[in-house]
Amino acid sequence: MSMNDTVSDMLTRIRNALTVNRHSVDLIASSLNRSVAGVLEREGYIISTQEILDRRGHAALRMVLKYDHDGDPVISKIDRVSRPGCRVYRGVREIPQVLNGLGISVVSTSKGVMSDREARSAGVGGEILCEIW
Repeated sequence: MSMNDTVSDMLTRIRNALTVNRHSVDLIASSLNRSVAGVLEREGYIISTQEILDRRGHAALRMVLKYDHDGDPVISKIDRVSRPGCRVYRGVREIPQVLNGLGISVVSTSKGVMSDREARSAGVGGEILCEIW
């Protein structure tokens, strides 16, 4: 089956895994998914990611999810902003702050995929992929 939007698939798998309190979730291994997972790891929303082979022998990413000491997930909401049918681009001064800085936006820039804070400090804008809080 062909996958057109692997980022939406990734976000949905994470959302579903958090709903049922799973420790980890397996994702499609694409370069964009690896980059988004790297941003989530740097920002402290997940514990780690590693490359594995799924049961059909295809490359996959295993993401270990993070929970607080009460057992509640660190990620309370994760939404896709830019979609294949409606791309959302913002300049460096127009990148939104999520919950006044308590959440993050993941931005695909010309210098790579980074969080909104990293994009502002690098002085670049780009496509707003998703928002997490």
